Order: sequence, then structure tokens, then C-alpha cells
Amino acid sequence: MLALLSMQELARYQYGSGRARVESLPRTVAVVEDDPSMRRSVERLLNAHGFPTEGYMSAENFLGRDSASEIACIVLDIHLGGMSGIELGRRLKGSDAGVPVIFITAVDDDAIELRATQAGCVAYLRKPFPAALLIDAINKALASSAAG
Repeated sequence: MLALLSMQELARYQYGSGRARVESLPRTVAVVEDDPSMRRSVERLLNAHGFPTEGYMSAENFLGRDSASEIACIVLDIHLGGMSGIELGRRLKGSDAGVPVIFITAVDDDAIELRATQAGCVAYLRKPFPAALLIDAINKALASSAAG
């Protein structure tokens, strides 16, 4: 099946040994949020900016996923039913996954922000946040993970 590449994807081609190869095509952003309308809104926003997404209603659903897609970044709500977003962030930080995490929360609490930072987040956004802030955080997270 022939797929058309966007200009951004074409820019990712590198030339070596006389052959072109794709450095990396867009990777998936996981959205772990227990509020269905918030999860859909974040996914729609990310899709509109060219990021493929996978949505999960809980940390447990994310951990139990059977998807073969490469998760490049996680947008993770802190307050989930069951395992908290911070606990999931700690588990991911302790694994070899190295997936950048962007925490989102509706709670304005400096202690929670400190715990999120200690869990290894690359950004901490309070709801409601400007769309541009989330897009910028994802772009920075993807750039830093590609460089590292």
C-alpha cells in the first residue's frame, strides 16, 4: 500500500550510502485520563496537530495494553481511579521504557507538583491549560527523547 508522506515526514529522510531512509515516522502519544470528555478533547487536539494517539481510562489499562505501537510520550492525569498517575510515572521511570511523561491535573497543589517532578515528568500542566502549552511540551519531550 502506498502512503503519501507529509512535508514534515519527508524532512525526516536522511541520506547515507546513497540510500534514503526514514529516521522515524510519527510515534504515538498515549493519553491516560479517566474523564472521557477530557481524554477525547486531548486526543482530538493532538490528532489535529499530527500526533497519533491511544487513549486509556486508567493506569492499569495502559499497563495492560497489547498494542504494538511505539509510545513516544504519555499525557498522564495525576488523579486516576486505582493507580495514580504519579505511581505510573514512577513505574515507567524505573523501567527501561524512558518514555517522557507530561502530567496534567485540575488540582493546584505544590506538594503534588513536587511529587510529579520527582516521578520524572517533563512538564506539569494545570487544567484548564492552553492547547499551545501541551503541544509545546510534547514537541520538547519528543525532541529530547530523540536526541537521547
